[in-house]
Amino acid sequence: MDSTEERSPSPAVARALTVLETLVTSDEELTLTALAKKAKIPLATCASIVYTLEQRDYASRRVVGRSHFWRPTLRLYGLATQLIRKVDLSSVANRELREVADRLGMPVHIGVLTGTSIVYVAKAALPGFIQFDTYPGKVSHFNLTALGKAIAAYLPDDELTPLLGHLEQGYGPKAKPVNEETFRAELAKVHKQGFAIEDQEEQADIACVAAPFFAAGEHVAGAVGVTSFARDLTRDKRKQAQTALVQLAATISQRLGAEVV
Repeated sequence: MDSTEERSPSPAVARALTVLETLVTSDEELTLTALAKKAKIPLATCASIVYTLEQRDYASRRVVGRSHFWRPTLRLYGLATQLIRKVDLSSVANRELREVADRLGMPVHIGVLTGTSIVYVAKAALPGFIQFDTYPGKVSHFNLTALGKAIAAYLPDDELTPLLGHLEQGYGPKAKPVNEETFRAELAKVHKQGFAIEDQEEQADIACVAAPFFAAGEHVAGAVGVTSFARDLTRDKRKQAQTALVQLAATISQRLGAEVV
């Protein structure tokens, strides 16, 4: 490989991106010295970069005595959100959606969170007389669907908290009491296992399983799920659906620029 191909076209831009990525991936606020050390960038250069990020609202600092602690803002998330809105999610993994639907014998959907609602943006349906009332454009309340729970479980707290004031009671026979404490506990379980289940909560006889997918920056961008009659979603069938959906969500995440482990 030619040496010019290995060299960054703009070392200044490369360093700025390294500082921003270091801030985003850090689990804690960083002092300027710690940030420069982690980013492997000279202190003076790092200072110029981080002050510029602050001016552009990509970073903020907390002053404690003589120490300044830096952290990223959600400005970057705002850009990522705008990008996701321009992506046609119905075509991101169209072939894989169809394969999963055929393999499981269940319709597969992609949903995104808009306000307090889940909007279905894609569907791989099955042939036959019986069709579930799910279609691109359908809107459901976020806490009553597996798609909504899968997304909500991975929202940062400052985005989740406003939603918790708008929880709705389901009409199904297994609808759970609506309160913030129990819903947060359910979301913690979803986050731990990597998928969500809705079993006759929104309406009788219907059950769903869903898994979240992510965009660049590891921000949750939506969820992919299946819908079935509750009686048909047996333990083994549910396990198959969970595995298939987690794999499908990873494929979509990768195509949206997220790092998939």
